[in-house]
Amino acid sequence: MTTPVTPRRLLAAGYDIPPVIAGAWQLSQGHSQQTLDQGALFRTWDMLAAHGCDTLDCADIYTGVESLIGDYRAARPGRRIQVHTKFVPDRDALSTVDRAYVTRIVDRSLVRLRTEALDLVQFHWWRYEVPGMLEVAGYLDELRQAGKIRHLALTNTNTDQTRALLDAGIPLVATQVQYSVLDRRPASSLAPLAVARGLQLLCYGSVAGGFLGEAWRGASAPTDDLENRSLVKYRLIIDDCGGWAAFQRLLEALADIASRHAVGIANVAQRWVLDQPGVGAVIVGFRGEASARRTLATLGLTLTPADHSELAAVLHALPIPSGDVYDAERDPSSVHAGIIRYNLNAAAGNDTLDS
Repeated sequence: MTTPVTPRRLLAAGYDIPPVIAGAWQLSQGHSQQTLDQGALFRTWDMLAAHGCDTLDCADIYTGVESLIGDYRAARPGRRIQVHTKFVPDRDALSTVDRAYVTRIVDRSLVRLRTEALDLVQFHWWRYEVPGMLEVAGYLDELRQAGKIRHLALTNTNTDQTRALLDAGIPLVATQVQYSVLDRRPASSLAPLAVARGLQLLCYGSVAGGFLGEAWRGASAPTDDLENRSLVKYRLIIDDCGGWAAFQRLLEALADIASRHAVGIANVAQRWVLDQPGVGAVIVGFRGEASARRTLATLGLTLTPADHSELAAVLHALPIPSGDVYDAERDPSSVHAGIIRYNLNAAAGNDTLDS
């Protein structure tokens, strides 16, 4: 049976996206202990594209990933493959970022991704108290007007800063955020702003690194070292949302809904995010076809009003991580900052045009 593909969502004039975007953070060198099987990965991306999910998400600071996607493009000549990347100047270099710095990083992404124009560049600024965020966004817009970038967006940016850039005339079309039934920080102020100003939320973390799945239902809280940085990251979010017992109650509610629709817990979690105001897509990481095929079931899933009501009752009792979008993660004194790597553009071998 053919998996249905939900209608694509218009991100900007002449540019639309699928509701599921393949993310690549987990493919970064040093992210996981697993060995990457490039052939299997490329076949997975092929299969997703065959079902309309033809968009990949990466970043200038995901070590090795832009070049990996460039290799994929080279191996699939003539195929339209949409790629969203990022511009994330190093935290320690913000005060020195100028037009030349911005141009150099964008040119490097063009070379790595083997393209003449970047479909979407998502901009992040680590320290709001350091001047220059608006000026740097302006440099990116100049490169958009020059044809090196097609569309501009933000990533991990709170509501006030997003509004300031919009008010300054930066032509943003989207903002990438962490959003899930666990981390509902975007719902309070950023999502309403996005709806009002015509932005779409591109949401990662919809399955909390895999925690929102059958494998963790009824399981004891992990005590050993977790396999990768994603699991470490989202284990902290679970703690912020009431702890392991509350998390298990959420899994039971998700499993109950999933059983009624003959899908998995992850599908229900992803569809919940897609149903939220302002959301354009979920970004999901894959290493093989099996997980990708399971995710495709999300495309044909419709949650009923009763499903949403059941989930809402459980979510009402769950605390939401404090603060606005990504405020805890950007604070070096926060426990969440422990897994964040702030200066990857200056890392050895990652700040040269040919790396």
